[in-house]
Amino acid sequence: MKDYVLRAIDKEKNIRIFIASTTNLVEDARKIHNTTSTATAALGRTLTAAAIMGLMLKGEKDKVSINIKGDGPAKSILAVANSKGKVKGYIANPYVDLPLRKDGKLNVGMAVGKNGKISVIRDFGLKEPYIGQSNLVTGEIAEDLAQYFVYSEQQPSAVALGVLIDKDLSVKAAGGFILQVLPNIPEESLTKLEEKINNFKSISELINKGYKPEDILDDLLGDFDMEIKEKKEIKLECDCSRERLEEALISVGEEELTKILEEDGKAEVVCHFCNTKYQFDKQDLIKLIESVKK
Repeated sequence: MKDYVLRAIDKEKNIRIFIASTTNLVEDARKIHNTTSTATAALGRTLTAAAIMGLMLKGEKDKVSINIKGDGPAKSILAVANSKGKVKGYIANPYVDLPLRKDGKLNVGMAVGKNGKISVIRDFGLKEPYIGQSNLVTGEIAEDLAQYFVYSEQQPSAVALGVLIDKDLSVKAAGGFILQVLPNIPEESLTKLEEKINNFKSISELINKGYKPEDILDDLLGDFDMEIKEKKEIKLECDCSRERLEEALISVGEEELTKILEEDGKAEVVCHFCNTKYQFDKQDLIKLIESVKK
């Protein structure tokens, strides 16, 4: 089954929800970055959140980045998504591995750490991107993102993100939702909604049972007369290119490029997001140095 995000709103316009199924996307990321179970869960949750938030964007060229920097051994996680459903990301320490929590779940909170920040950067193609941030609460990512929405965007939100790992370390199931209450929601609807969210089961376990986003919508918000507005396929895709990596080399400056040329006679640049290696030989470096001089 292909990964996708579903967007729905109730007829009264009190609640909007985005639900994602991301099993393939997270498994692709695991293969690229050769992550441990804990790192797969941390990166997978962040990629799922980015995929959903990418679909909240309106413009063709709009992009959103989620950057999580905690004091845990995972160090930092970055995920970038656009409005077309393309997502990429990486974790600074893909080999972080910790004992399971007492409840038998992967210890993402300890891997990320509780002290640090979650930053959300929305690039609308203007001179300056919109940057919002808040402190980490648990390091479990979903709770941290819910806190971010309230603190930085004054938008009450419920966030669920889950990654289920198989015995062979592959991704068994992954997905998530971001539910937001809109202004003027009646108190009784809010109480009923809170009850539903509190009793909701693990999203990754539901997806593992074969639930699609539509089934999860029905399970969670079946009493609220929801209307599906959009379904968008999402996938892991890097947009790196040799030209972009050339620009990165040029940005280090003439002095540093000359030093690389004299000491090594070549350069290898690796894309963080997809691990593609780009080779630049002596002639390439000479051309880049010449372009810096112009």
